[in-house]
Amino acid sequence: MSLTLELMNWVLDMVLQIIRELLGKVTMSSEPVNVNEFKALAERALPKMYFEFYAGGAEDEHTLKANEEAYQRITIRPRVLVDVSRIDMSTRMLGYSISSPIMVAPSGLHKLANPEGELATARAAAASNTIMILSFGSSYSVEEVAASCNAVRFFQLYVYKQRHVAANLVERAERSGYKAIVLTVDCPRMGRREADIKNRMIVSKQKNVEGLVSTEVDADVAWLKSITKLPILLKGIITHEDARIAVEVGAAGVIVSNHGGRQLDYSPATINVVEEVVHAVKGKIPVIVDGGVRRGTDVFKALALGAQAVLVGRPILYGLAAKGEHGVKQVIQMLKEELELAMALAGCTSLKDITRSHVRTERDRCQSML
Repeated sequence: MSLTLELMNWVLDMVLQIIRELLGKVTMSSEPVNVNEFKALAERALPKMYFEFYAGGAEDEHTLKANEEAYQRITIRPRVLVDVSRIDMSTRMLGYSISSPIMVAPSGLHKLANPEGELATARAAAASNTIMILSFGSSYSVEEVAASCNAVRFFQLYVYKQRHVAANLVERAERSGYKAIVLTVDCPRMGRREADIKNRMIVSKQKNVEGLVSTEVDADVAWLKSITKLPILLKGIITHEDARIAVEVGAAGVIVSNHGGRQLDYSPATINVVEEVVHAVKGKIPVIVDGGVRRGTDVFKALALGAQAVLVGRPILYGLAAKGEHGVKQVIQMLKEELELAMALAGCTSLKDITRSHVRTERDRCQSML
């Protein structure tokens, strides 16, 4: 009897130990330690159709993958004989102070990820002291998002041939306190997003365009400047030719973007063309880069190549899907903490200390072999 009891106690102890280990693994796996881990959490949280709507790209998704992979081919050259006891990541964008050069990219239909949608994202961006660019395709209206919290935010826009659509939205955004217009210029037609075709993804009605008819894009910066005093940034610039035109037409800034790999497949990864755009604008206007940012080291590399800030898109949606407003805060905070660490380890105490000499690209390596 004694032996049997001891055996039962041993088995019970073993079972409890296994349960504790399994619970520990569940706890660990449910608490992400980097931005990339939010993607898997979002995939578990969302219906397949919604997840693939957020995660997918155009056609073969070459550009989608290249946006991230290109960062991995850039190495950092650290300076170590530097006092890095204090690190300052703060900066300004169009005159507005932000805690770091990490901003929230415009992306549509946040309500598919969480019922609070863009309201939660806006509150998280405000709490992180950064700028959110509200999408034209927002689940909530410009007024609803503006009323959700007090913060600096920009509004992303498409201009249609029937200009009353854009004029209505610009007037509402300006009245609601938005500080800039971000005009997306790379969508004369929608890219072929095959995951959405297979899933028969039907996009719900968009609050900002209810009752407004829209047709093909007719981006006209001069017309926009005539109806608003807000600064206008152009999003979707990836060549020096278009960057020069942006300066000529009076853009207040350019965003190097391939629409997250959702438009023209086999267009270049954005980080690979940042320098081309930076050289073309010659310091006259700020350059922001969008696409593929998943680590603080990615932010560091973008700044070293001449960008003033980065936009983060899909990770924000993944954080929102996994953990709501708190998840968005976590994503931004993780990137900020990683950037701060990268700056310290590379010997940079402020953003102005991050220079071209701190990174080495594939092109640099090829030129060194000539």
